[in-house]
Amino acid sequence: MTNAIFSTVLNRGAAPRQFIDALIEWGKTAQEEIFTPNPYHDIYGSVVERLGPWRAGNHRRAVMLEVMRVLAGFESSWDWDAGVDTSNPKSQTPLTAEAGAWQVSADSMNFGSELRDLVKSRAGSLDPLAFQRAMKEDHILAMEYIARLLRRTTQHNGPVKRHEIDNWLLPEAVIEFQNLLET
Repeated sequence: MTNAIFSTVLNRGAAPRQFIDALIEWGKTAQEEIFTPNPYHDIYGSVVERLGPWRAGNHRRAVMLEVMRVLAGFESSWDWDAGVDTSNPKSQTPLTAEAGAWQVSADSMNFGSELRDLVKSRAGSLDPLAFQRAMKEDHILAMEYIARLLRRTTQHNGPVKRHEIDNWLLPEAVIEFQNLLET
């Protein structure tokens, strides 16, 4: 029985089972390089005090899934089809308009060539409108994209940058994710 992965996030409620199931399935097959140490100040450095220290096995994968669970709650209440954040004055153009569960915008592709390559290969285009559509419709792309973006920077997602998600990140959820990744 899992409980922590369905815990309430802020005032958004709990993630739907389908969302959690999608995270777990993606986490089981995602490329190892997404979770290995890198030279950037990334999400792992940002949440180490809350969810570290890093252990062997699938621990780093499980930490990423927990971050993704909480961040999607903050950003969209786990809505794959979420559109532009009308309260954000920077969201005035297709390049800066947010889309999808993690509310990423096309300008975030500037953080790394691997982000552009991923979008180009999955969406067929780097056009901002194609990016928005893909972040809503291609859930595998959306999950890999946010994970890779969080490995490059913690500055693109406000709740991460401002450490607003930290109090909602649960070590118990990491353990549950880790156990589910191994089944």
